[in-house]
Amino acid sequence: MPDRRLWASHGGPLVVAFGGNALLPDAGDPGRAERNAAAFAAALTVLLPEDTGVVLVHGNGPQVGRGLLRAEAAHHEVPVDPLDVLVAETQGSIGYLLARSIGDAMRGAGREVAVAPIVTQVVVDPENPAMTRPTKPVGPFYPIEKAATLAAARGWETVEVPGRGVRRVVPSPPPLEVIGIGAILDAARSGAIVIAGGGGGIPVAHGPNGTTYGVEAVIDKDRTGALIATSIDARGFVILTEVDAAYLGFGTAEQRPLLSLTVDEAHQYLDAGEFPEGSMGPKIEACIAYVSATGRGALITSVEGIDRAIAGTAGTRVGP
Repeated sequence: MPDRRLWASHGGPLVVAFGGNALLPDAGDPGRAERNAAAFAAALTVLLPEDTGVVLVHGNGPQVGRGLLRAEAAHHEVPVDPLDVLVAETQGSIGYLLARSIGDAMRGAGREVAVAPIVTQVVVDPENPAMTRPTKPVGPFYPIEKAATLAAARGWETVEVPGRGVRRVVPSPPPLEVIGIGAILDAARSGAIVIAGGGGGIPVAHGPNGTTYGVEAVIDKDRTGALIATSIDARGFVILTEVDAAYLGFGTAEQRPLLSLTVDEAHQYLDAGEFPEGSMGPKIEACIAYVSATGRGALITSVEGIDRAIAGTAGTRVGP
């Protein structure tokens, strides 16, 4: 049985955010994606409360980056789809993969649970300063020299990830509103596993007379996960990523994991630059937002670290 100290016994459905990098590494091996989805589904059987469903928010950094590469490679033949459309496409493809894997895992565990991917629009401000300062990594990692060549040839903005390489970055404004949040909550309360806000949600903005229009951006899925968790008064918020915890001095010989953080400590480490943008920074900020709004705890760990996180020997728990 899950350790209930990971989340409160009251409140709305648990929200779990899951990174696109953890689902599909930069090599883009479809077989690897299938195996990773199956491993995630198995971890979800451990986390799933018995009295309600779960809202799952997945990332799409590698996947939407690959979509951009495909579109740009074929731009002489067909028009390049805007980023909001590419995000919608990844919501469908990743949602399908996760729904199938999770359904199989639940049946294997003797549980019949409905799995419902929901194409989700998320409102952003197209005038937000983040639109002119790209920070969201997408696509594969490149060696420094190749990244510099590609950036010069294609007009990319890039960021170096210590120990990994260089990635392209695109605008990533903060999420303001999840369209259809009531339907997401109703489905999860009924016991379903709801896949929503995939890739951070399809970025849209409000136009005149109640209309909406797409925005060229990729929203950070952790921030959208925190917004959903706050909006539905979730009993807990879990972020599953590639590493088993948040680290101080990550990527250095002195790196050490943080098993617990208060909101104040998290702010201090953010201000000190310990958690960079486009990496652990948005995850810590998302946990701060959720904990500050609800007074309940959040957890950052990896799929492989779930059991140890439940035992208290891995993962980073953020509390009031």
